[in-house]
Amino acid sequence: MLYVLPVAHDVDPRLLRVFLAVADELHFTRAAARLHLAQQALSRDVRRLERELGAELFLRTTRRVALTPDGERLLPYARRVLAAHEELAAAFADPGRPLLVDLNTEGMASGRVLARARELAPGQELMARYESGLTGAAADLAAGRLDVSFGLFGGLAPRLRAPLSHQLVRYEPLAVVLPYDHPLAARDRVPLAALAGESVYAGAGNPRTTEWTESARRLFAAHGIALAPPAPMAVGAEEFRRVMAKTRRPVLTVVDFRAVPDTVLRPLTDPVPLAPLSLVWRTGLRHPGLDALRAAAAGLAREEGWLERGAGKPLE
Repeated sequence: MLYVLPVAHDVDPRLLRVFLAVADELHFTRAAARLHLAQQALSRDVRRLERELGAELFLRTTRRVALTPDGERLLPYARRVLAAHEELAAAFADPGRPLLVDLNTEGMASGRVLARARELAPGQELMARYESGLTGAAADLAAGRLDVSFGLFGGLAPRLRAPLSHQLVRYEPLAVVLPYDHPLAARDRVPLAALAGESVYAGAGNPRTTEWTESARRLFAAHGIALAPPAPMAVGAEEFRRVMAKTRRPVLTVVDFRAVPDTVLRPLTDPVPLAPLSLVWRTGLRHPGLDALRAAAAGLAREEGWLERGAGKPLE
């Protein structure tokens, strides 16, 4: 006679995904927003998981949420189970489906990587979108609404990095955009020391680009440069030109940025600050288009020395 031993716990991966969101955020409201759930539904799922495991996973007070020892013990298992679940889903996914790639801004290194990838994999459909900010893209990547993005991976909050993988593509030299008649516009290059006392815009107030703003904040603090206060992001060349003419503030960017009318772009020096640009995707994603993007990035880096630092200093 065949005896089948009962399985102690047949845990729904969806409940583990809810658990990880709360564990990463340590805040039920933020976790619910991240998963696009009502907070009541999220709380119900957490209680259901606790009942199934026979363990309390979170300590909840009116002021804070914290993992219990059992919650800490579950955390690495939950990550491994969900990673395996993603790999299983990817293994049977349609390799011919379009791959959605966020390039952030037109005319940058990311666009060159995409163009090369399309040459390497002409049978794959690699669709581009342009929505600035890796912080904003991270939730879409984790949820499968977006496949690939580019940005400062190290600048993401740990909770946003957790479900993602990355490949360093390029150390991008930084620059500033200046009004054409700004006192520093006459220079071919602008030493960081020359910006001391200036108020430089670096995306403050834009929740999609916090990784860029925080990296800039650390760079500016080391050189006596003020971070310009929060302001709405100017979208489009004409709006950028208008805001630049009104505020007259330098704007931090990379050397490939296309300057707009009535502005000039000047590389930064002494030392040359470098932004570590990464190709970023959801861990477990399998797709020929991703393979092509990774090969394209590695090839361009070799051919053009994108990973050579020289005298430059990467952002922290």
